[in-house]
Amino acid sequence: MPTITFIQPNNQSRIIEARDGESAMQVATSNGIDEIVAECGGNAMCATCHVYVDEQWIDRLAPMSGDEDALLDGAAAERLPNSRLSCQITMAPELDGLILRLPDRQI
Repeated sequence: MPTITFIQPNNQSRIIEARDGESAMQVATSNGIDEIVAECGGNAMCATCHVYVDEQWIDRLAPMSGDEDALLDGAAAERLPNSRLSCQITMAPELDGLILRLPDRQI
């Protein structure tokens, strides 16, 4: 099973196992990562699952859709070049070890 390391704003980290095909947002919400609000339930409509992808991983993700790009412009926390919506990151064996930093706010 691939793992994701979630790094909270206070720099504490949690490593969580994910199932192939599960979104990073689903992994976070089902494991008590409170910094991921996920108001729309993973439908790419709200930007409350915003994360910062560690630089070593950003190029390994599927390309960002136009909808995701537009939603990130309205995210509560600052949008950075490595910003993504965790509902749009689908876990697979090649993402084992993925590192996601959590913003200080989602709303």
